[in-house]
Amino acid sequence: MMQPRLSSVIERRLLVNYRVAPDAAARLLPGPLRPQVVHGHAVAGICLLRLGGVRPAWAPGAFGLRSENAAHRIAVEWDGPDGVETGVYIPRRDTASRLTAWAGGRVFPGEHGRADFAVHEPPHRTRVAMAARDGSTRVDVTVEPADELRGSALFADLAEASRFFRAGSKGFSPTRSGDHLDGMELRTDAWHVEAGRIRSAASSFFDDPDRFPPGSATPDCALVMRDVRAGWRPLPAMAAHRAAPLAR
Repeated sequence: MMQPRLSSVIERRLLVNYRVAPDAAARLLPGPLRPQVVHGHAVAGICLLRLGGVRPAWAPGAFGLRSENAAHRIAVEWDGPDGVETGVYIPRRDTASRLTAWAGGRVFPGEHGRADFAVHEPPHRTRVAMAARDGSTRVDVTVEPADELRGSALFADLAEASRFFRAGSKGFSPTRSGDHLDGMELRTDAWHVEAGRIRSAASSFFDDPDRFPPGSATPDCALVMRDVRAGWRPLPAMAAHRAAPLAR
């Protein structure tokens, strides 16, 4: 089935990034993916994404869907036909939208679980809490705006962080079949991120000692993107050498 390209507005994209022990990240990855290592650390995190106007690229904006979404991510690289490629592996996707949960993996790549979101965005603070309806995953983060990126062990400054995440625009996620990864690529000509300061970050995914032994996953920095028009392009499925189970 031909999967449509999607158009949207990224109303808010909050990236809460963790520095992770490379061996801990590698254990969660199916081949052919391997962790991207930055200053001795793997890079992982949570993307808390509110999309507006989501629709097939050919459809008028008035028909667009608005939804809250969350994705747990690990920055990865793999050997492509023209050399090393970069992107993210997404072991878990969640959405507040019943339609997105139904369409993910059917109409467009990326299977989603259902979740409930609580969002508070007063001036100078953003708090997003998410609880998966199957009880397996919870997130609660609070981020404040910052003039510049400070205290990160991953990135020297905002410009370096922006380049890193812009280059990781391809996302791959597991499927129930386990024999391949679904792929989707973010495309925008209006890329712009701002620095954030993490005030609190709790994630049942990163706080799970079976996945990440104590000290192997530490909140590092936050980035915020707002009101950016973006498209989403389906990618060819990637064969998974050792498929990780879909987190549900």
